[in-house]
Amino acid sequence: MTPAERASAVAFALRNCALDAMAPGRMASRSAVEYEHGLLGPSRLVASADRDGTVASGVFARTVLLAEHGWRHSGGLDELRAIHHGLFRGIRDDAGELRVDGGPGFFPASLIETGAGNIAAQLERERGLSCLDRDVYVRRVASVYDELGFLHPFAEGNAMVLRIFASRLSHDAGWDLDWGAVTRDTYERAKRAAFQGRTDAFEGVFDAIVRPVNPTRVFLIAGWDQGPAH
Repeated sequence: MTPAERASAVAFALRNCALDAMAPGRMASRSAVEYEHGLLGPSRLVASADRDGTVASGVFARTVLLAEHGWRHSGGLDELRAIHHGLFRGIRDDAGELRVDGGPGFFPASLIETGAGNIAAQLERERGLSCLDRDVYVRRVASVYDELGFLHPFAEGNAMVLRIFASRLSHDAGWDLDWGAVTRDTYERAKRAAFQGRTDAFEGVFDAIVRPVNPTRVFLIAGWDQGPAH
């Protein structure tokens, strides 16, 4: 990865944690600076971050590792599980595993695979949301994001997985997402609106962060000065 891409991966990992009210600890933060300067690789970043002994540090570093190594882009549940496994391997015993229960308001756990299959099939019919005008794309990606959020396939970590998945989906469809423009308050308001059956708030979120794609750059972006503009 280029220095700009390493900076972008770190910035995204920080924002992805912050949107879930998490912040990496001292060892992870210090090692991230060394990683950005090319002084250590992502695997050593993970090992160093794990010495903090916190979920936030571990997930932060593993997000950077995902940005470096990637995962299989299937567009379906397998991809979501691969991202979840990458984020939480060595942190949670259920990394990459679907939830098996849920309370009132949750999508039935027994139907997660069916629901995810339906969403994936629709994405395939729409060619991964490619070749859409920006306003149409914003509405469609917000709708898909809302549907996957309602699906809630994992016991924990769903939003972190979805932000990575949406970034990959957008990049392949001709757009990049700058999550640096999103605050936790804005994101939480959009989640509450979606729970009430309204996607307009998530449409507003995506309208604020969708940018034309740069296919030569890493797509996990938070702060456009660290992303494709370089």
